[in-house]
Amino acid sequence: MLGVRDDFRRRLLAIAALFCVLGFQYATWAARLPALKSDLDLSKAEVGLLLMAAGVGAAISFPLVAVLTRRLGSRRLAVVSGLFLGAVLLGLAAAPNYPLALAVMCLDGLAVGCLNVAMNAQGAALEARHDRTAMAKLHAVFSAGSLFAALLASGMNALTDSVAAHFGAATAIIALLVVATRSHLLPDETPAEQAGGTAEQAGDAAEQAGNASPAAPAVEGDTGPTADSPATGGAPVTDETDTPRRRLSLPATATLWMGGAMVFGTVTEGAMNDWSALYLEEVAGASAKVAPLGIAVVSVMMVAARLFADGWRARWGDGRVVRVGSVLAGTGLALALLAGGVVPALLGFACMGLGIAAVTPCVYVAAARQGSDALALVAAMGTTGLLAGPPVIGFIAQGSSMTWGMGAVAASAVLVAACATRIRWTATAQDTRKPTASTSAAPAEPAAEPAAEPVEPAAS
Repeated sequence: MLGVRDDFRRRLLAIAALFCVLGFQYATWAARLPALKSDLDLSKAEVGLLLMAAGVGAAISFPLVAVLTRRLGSRRLAVVSGLFLGAVLLGLAAAPNYPLALAVMCLDGLAVGCLNVAMNAQGAALEARHDRTAMAKLHAVFSAGSLFAALLASGMNALTDSVAAHFGAATAIIALLVVATRSHLLPDETPAEQAGGTAEQAGDAAEQAGNASPAAPAVEGDTGPTADSPATGGAPVTDETDTPRRRLSLPATATLWMGGAMVFGTVTEGAMNDWSALYLEEVAGASAKVAPLGIAVVSVMMVAARLFADGWRARWGDGRVVRVGSVLAGTGLALALLAGGVVPALLGFACMGLGIAAVTPCVYVAAARQGSDALALVAAMGTTGLLAGPPVIGFIAQGSSMTWGMGAVAASAVLVAACATRIRWTATAQDTRKPTASTSAAPAEPAAEPAAEPVEPAAS
């Protein structure tokens, strides 16, 4: 990364390392669950509670994440939480009993919530600063980090049965990634720094705003201020400086719709990972060798879609990508359930992975533009969906059938589209350039401003 001169690419690689760290750390301990179960002599129920502890920690992290994001900024929060996640692995390997392991996993969930918000804030700020889409590719790197962890786990298992040795190596990799990339992350802009700016800095900012595209403030659906904050991904500066009022205010309606889209999107993702193989085996009649292909198909399609989704976002806009994609996911899976059989099921799973892949990145970008509190709340709601979704689908399947359970997954994807229709999506890089070119076709408004303030045209 030291040899990368382009600022956008250098920052992109640094932020991508954070996504890689989160996926890598999660898959590292998940891959050693059988060994942890054996070492701590746990039952299946206790293993389930261990997983629940991590989810609960992430779900309740919202108040802490909101405060830390405002006080530390996304850059410092990402570095601290990334290093802490490495330490969590060491703590989990050294936990002598089940209660301590539960406490460690709860701390893991809290750290995941912090890094999740910080890295997505960095990604959204990168898009705002450079006027280019990148979030979908960053989320694809999360999956790549999980794959890297699986390969490392396989290699370490071949060398040693020691969980401590495996987690020690993983911690060293996490620390190297975080330390090597921290100086290339976007700089933090804390509320104190925002308030302490000099008059000269304010003048420079105004001059830059005047030289920027005049269409930026007029983006359709962007009703808030247009000042970009690297720490919050383009959040309005006034929200960050009015800390007491933000702490007491209720979430905006737009934030709740974003949270709804995130909940239903993560319910869909989690349920497909947990129940697709069981559906193939019990309902579609697939063999034990074919059943795991359900997860593989969903995962491969999601990674592939996220690699191309930034281009789709730049061309058609975030809102259209989310709406069309979630409808494709829901209807594709529903048709597969009606048709029955292994091949239709795999095709339906492919539609699900393709359609739902861009939901999370797009919603994170939209939430980051509302400020750090909105981003933290939406992230917490997404974690809740990921935690509660699969068990709810299991209850539906137990009370009726697996087909109805998967039908609920399809309905959840369609509900993402319903929530997306109520979100005011900001325009993409291409969209904001179009009005700039078209201003010459309607000179009436620009002509009125120089007449009222003749000094500005003379200065330009």
